[in-house]
Amino acid sequence: MRNVKLLLVNADWRSNFTVALREMLDASTNSALNLRPEVFEQNGDIEPDGLAQFASELKPDLCILMSKPPARARAAELLAALKAAAPAIPIIIGLKDGAPEHFVEFLNLGAVDFITPPLRATDVLPRIWRLTEDAPGAEAGPLSCVKRQELKHLIGNSEAFLTEVNKIPIVARCDAGVLITGETGTGKELCARALHYLSLRSRGPFVPVNCGSIPHDLVENELFGHKPGAYTGASTSEFGLVHEADGGTLFLDEVDCLPLQSQVKLLRFLQDKVYKPLGTSKVCEAYVRVVAAMNVDAQESVSSGRLRRDLYYRLNVIPLHLPPLRERREDILLLAYHFLAKYASEFDKPARDFTAATKRALNCYDWPGNVRELEHVIERAVIFSDRPLIAVDVGIAGGEGQPPPESFNEAKAKLIRQFERTYLQDLLLTHHGNVSRAARAAHKNRRVLWQLIRKHHIDVQRFRAGVA
Repeated sequence: MRNVKLLLVNADWRSNFTVALREMLDASTNSALNLRPEVFEQNGDIEPDGLAQFASELKPDLCILMSKPPARARAAELLAALKAAAPAIPIIIGLKDGAPEHFVEFLNLGAVDFITPPLRATDVLPRIWRLTEDAPGAEAGPLSCVKRQELKHLIGNSEAFLTEVNKIPIVARCDAGVLITGETGTGKELCARALHYLSLRSRGPFVPVNCGSIPHDLVENELFGHKPGAYTGASTSEFGLVHEADGGTLFLDEVDCLPLQSQVKLLRFLQDKVYKPLGTSKVCEAYVRVVAAMNVDAQESVSSGRLRRDLYYRLNVIPLHLPPLRERREDILLLAYHFLAKYASEFDKPARDFTAATKRALNCYDWPGNVRELEHVIERAVIFSDRPLIAVDVGIAGGEGQPPPESFNEAKAKLIRQFERTYLQDLLLTHHGNVSRAARAAHKNRRVLWQLIRKHHIDVQRFRAGVA
């Protein structure tokens, strides 16, 4: 049995949500988890100094801070006080109502997870177990290596792209539902994989499934499995994808393609973490994080009736939207050179660069198939080329309607900006956000490095939090 000393900070003491949590914790009879809650509350506003002193004396294994959206600023002060008093203690935020940006705000401030109603022991207790499983900081080294590897698959310097990618290390630390939207070929599965491998679930399986490729009459069987006799020809038991993903992440691509009846059963699983295989009344449990994706407008799918509204709200706790390649044109050549190096090495080809006409053509094409189409075009060009300088045929040669090329100074300034931002991010990632160590490694004055960081609007705290 694991003994867990839990600090419950009740900053929303009149809320039924807080009362429900206390009742659930008090009634917990989990044989593997012995919770010892200590409650800190006041009838008025909680003072951060008093809370910090209480936390430093108690030395809890875990803290749950109950708040409400109108008091977010006060909750942020309490969170900062807790982090200062006990920096290694994981903190869960309890929030009854809140928009996605509120959750991301708390995660960015140092919270590791959050809980929302309806509260269920099958959802809350596994989170407590996971967060108290290892000693504080034990995962920092391996996680840092994984983080560098996973985020390197997400290539781009455009602001629209980085705005979404920069959320991934933060969101990965919690178990909230994530809905990734974007056109086909924008990299939704890469984002889902990064969310999984940057999380504490990285030791568990990552199970991707394209919902649009499963026949409607087989969806529930694929997701939840079946027992013998469930249907004609079912002579043996088979586990479903939910069981296969237990302890890890289930990625549901094109989730709007699920039939409505299956959406109901998926919703119940998301709410209770329980399901019934076909052909049995026995209830099974699975501790799975579900990440979903769509390549169409989510609100339009809800309005048209393809996606249940309640399922949409359950999945879309934190939205991520990947912009199409035509809206991040500054990334086209960056990606093209990445694929050029990849396939030249894979096929042992001499290709090292593109012709000037090819670069203009690549930049001017709209890429309806997005990054996937660009990758295939470069791969094909490398295969059929035996020269260091290659021309890529994307059917857009010519030049009519093409914008004039940038001046030398404009092109140079853009490349310098891209280099500085990428270098700084890699540097901070390597040194876990420690600016002093980063400055020494770069042979730069610390003040000068800070000026560059501010110039490129880089959030240093994100790199510190990502390895906590």
